[in-house]
Amino acid sequence: MSSALLPEEIESLARRVVEENRAANRKVVLAESCTGGLVAAALTEIPGSSAVLDRGFVTYSNEAKQESLGVPLEIIETFGAVSIACAWAMAKGALERSHADIAVAISGVAGPDGGTDLKPVGTVVFARVVRGTESEPEGELKLFEPISRASIRREATLCALDLLLP
Repeated sequence: MSSALLPEEIESLARRVVEENRAANRKVVLAESCTGGLVAAALTEIPGSSAVLDRGFVTYSNEAKQESLGVPLEIIETFGAVSIACAWAMAKGALERSHADIAVAISGVAGPDGGTDLKPVGTVVFARVVRGTESEPEGELKLFEPISRASIRREATLCALDLLLP
């Protein structure tokens, strides 16, 4: 029986994130919704991750996004929780509430229910905010093949880890 908690592809990418951010002397913070803490869990599987991971917020409900990360209700009402605007507000809020240098946020529809014509199951949005940069917010919407809830969450975790690389 394998001693690994997570799939090899996730663990190996998490290892790169820890090693490269440690080398760059960068701390990271996560704001996770549909991944439910999987990105933070992947990082904490790696020895030495405490040098890199500042904290993680699992804000599954809209109320949690507002209360823990300061996402304005207007953003959720206007664009929805699964929107680049909401993911960016989540990342910005996580960065403001941490000692990290970079924040990544994830929100999406993992299914099997909850999808709409505009945001079908498999729709996941990501945002990244880097402390000290006044650049435009970075956001991305991806549509993953809705094979299963687990497959969508796995792909979203890999994408978020990739965004954490320096």
